[in-house]
Amino acid sequence: MMKQARLRQLFSIFLLALLLISCSDKKPSLNPLSSDAVILAFGDSLTYGIGANSKTESYPAILSQLTGLQVINEGISGEISQHGLERLPDVLQTYKPQLVILCHGGNDIIRKLGKVQLKNNLDRMIALIKNTGAEVVLIGVPNFNLMLSVPDLYQELALKHTSPIELELLPEIERNPKMKSDQIHPNGQGYNLMAERMHELLQYSGAL
Repeated sequence: MMKQARLRQLFSIFLLALLLISCSDKKPSLNPLSSDAVILAFGDSLTYGIGANSKTESYPAILSQLTGLQVINEGISGEISQHGLERLPDVLQTYKPQLVILCHGGNDIIRKLGKVQLKNNLDRMIALIKNTGAEVVLIGVPNFNLMLSVPDLYQELALKHTSPIELELLPEIERNPKMKSDQIHPNGQGYNLMAERMHELLQYSGAL
């Protein structure tokens, strides 16, 4: 009897472990985009497309071709997150997007403006977006140093807001000189990879 009770206990622990693993593997999902949906790409020079032809080779331009949807490029080169937070409400009001891809914070990191301030600004941006009924996808921006690690704040915000996030894309591009136009910015090949990965993420998350 003792042996059977022990086996039942071990089996229960095994089932619980499987349940925890399956829950941890669950990715945040998105609502399907309508055929006339507007996607807003909001950020700085990495969104604008510095290092390539912004009208045809930026990741929003290529993503528009891949999805067949309107993708608005609202990237401003050199912008810090505080200024992005200030202009976001007007941009949301103008375009009324169904989905926003948020790739911001690189200039805060480069200028060492502080991770607490950056996290707070991004948190408020996400809240503004979600308050309009739009959904958010995050792109993690790495520290531009040898390790190219993405600050934990991006993952923490994605978990808080249950938003899909791409954490490996920009570090991968930054490590590959063939995908860069200078020390920081991608070239056409790099932006093409950004668009392809975002297209895959939207498909995986259920938006497309």
